[in-house]
Amino acid sequence: MTQKRDHGGGLDAAVAAYGGTRADWVDLSTGINPVPYPLGDISAEAWTALPDKGAMDRLLTAARAFWNVPDHAGIVVANGASALISRMPLLTDAGQIDIPAPTYNEHAAAFVAAGRVVTPNAAARVLVHPNNPDGRIWTAQDLTGFTVVDESFCDVMPTQSLVAQAGHDTLILKSFGKFWGLAGLRLGAMIAAPEVCERMAEYLGPWAVSGPALEIGARALADHDWANETRARLGADANRLDRLMSAKGANVVGGTSLFRLYQVDDAAGWQDRLAQGHVWSRIFPYSKTWIRLGLPHPDKWAQVEAAL
Repeated sequence: MTQKRDHGGGLDAAVAAYGGTRADWVDLSTGINPVPYPLGDISAEAWTALPDKGAMDRLLTAARAFWNVPDHAGIVVANGASALISRMPLLTDAGQIDIPAPTYNEHAAAFVAAGRVVTPNAAARVLVHPNNPDGRIWTAQDLTGFTVVDESFCDVMPTQSLVAQAGHDTLILKSFGKFWGLAGLRLGAMIAAPEVCERMAEYLGPWAVSGPALEIGARALADHDWANETRARLGADANRLDRLMSAKGANVVGGTSLFRLYQVDDAAGWQDRLAQGHVWSRIFPYSKTWIRLGLPHPDKWAQVEAAL
């Protein structure tokens, strides 16, 4: 039996253990923006017709502008970044891969499932940028050989993006679920050399992204004002959460403006105390002192403060 990998979420189990209903809880166990991009109206054709080239082109044009994709690079989109992550081993013959830990565990799982060895100091690498859970930032000097750069959380800090380095050996991943708060839309992108994107598109098959996802994604990526306002709000809220946690004795270890990582005396104890107030958090099997919190919706700060 395959062991279930550790992730955020699991709110149903928390509700079963601590009571209440899902509506009573504040889920801070993920790094998803709690104020999602407004969906607006979705055309009937997006639901009823197979996704066409025009819809895809509109999304790719908006994505190229939003992420400042260089002219020499291509873009391929998929049903979430996870669909791309699972196929990354198909793009390299490297038998060994360096995935600096701790980090998002689906990358290692994909390469291990493909029969590769995850080991430090290998020439091929996966870098989560900024890293989850500690927010570590990588630079162009860290790109050695075949490198996958997972920028799922980088839209909060666009000036740090390594997308300008995208090419045959540097593959940039983007996730639509975190910054835009639409994880259920399932939309992700890979930016790389055009021939690499073409190979990935073949692995994904036709109609890899739904019509509604193409339409919403194109609209959101073109809304630069919303993005700038959201970055400002997230930054202010991250600072507010740091002040609250520091006042209770937690030390800031790192994170991004979508999630914060704290060192505490007893992570499980902190998680239990927060859960008593119906606030769900993230702790890690490899650390007894780290606890990670996402940001609450603006209407939920009082509940978080009470739980603390």
